[in-house]
Amino acid sequence: MTLLAAAVPQVVPPESTQQALGYPSLFLLVLIGALVPVVPTGALVSSAAVVAFHQTAPYSLALVFVTASLAAFLGDAALYWLGLRGLRSQSGSRWLEAIRDRAPEDKLTGAQEKLADHGVAVLVLSRLVPAGRIPVMLACLLAKWPLRRFARGNLPACLAWAVTYQLIGILGGSLFPEPWEGVVAAVALTVLVSAVPGVVRRLRGRVRRS
Repeated sequence: MTLLAAAVPQVVPPESTQQALGYPSLFLLVLIGALVPVVPTGALVSSAAVVAFHQTAPYSLALVFVTASLAAFLGDAALYWLGLRGLRSQSGSRWLEAIRDRAPEDKLTGAQEKLADHGVAVLVLSRLVPAGRIPVMLACLLAKWPLRRFARGNLPACLAWAVTYQLIGILGGSLFPEPWEGVVAAVALTVLVSAVPGVVRRLRGRVRRS
């Protein structure tokens, strides 16, 4: 038993080591995911929340929230700034083209209409709706919003986004005794939430065609 107990700390990293590696990794991945929307940042936040939920260190969940929301906010601000530079340049930029490529015409039109009617409030919803962030960001760019105005509206959007996916993680973590089980449940819930809007759109399309 003594040998086994002595070996356990070498196999399972202490919480201090997990935190020292985990929070910077979460920050970088969410930041990259905001700039290049292929990283499943929602699932990352939910998984980090599961791990924090099972830790004994104080303020773990609060640190996940601050890290995720700050990284999302800075990533969005950087991408918007790069988009503004593309608009002001005669030749455009690859970042602006990347934003355009990820904003289908129908979603862009809907985002522009909602932005004209509701203003900053649309930014909050865009972060919560899967695949809604980029069309609304492009609509803000085409409306020539300055970076300061976009950032002011995007801050509560990032806070609401971080809270939502963290709650999904806490829900998954509370259902299972082992962190890895909670991570699997949180990722599954995140994928399910992300897939619902697409399923609804397809069902509506079928109803209209019929």
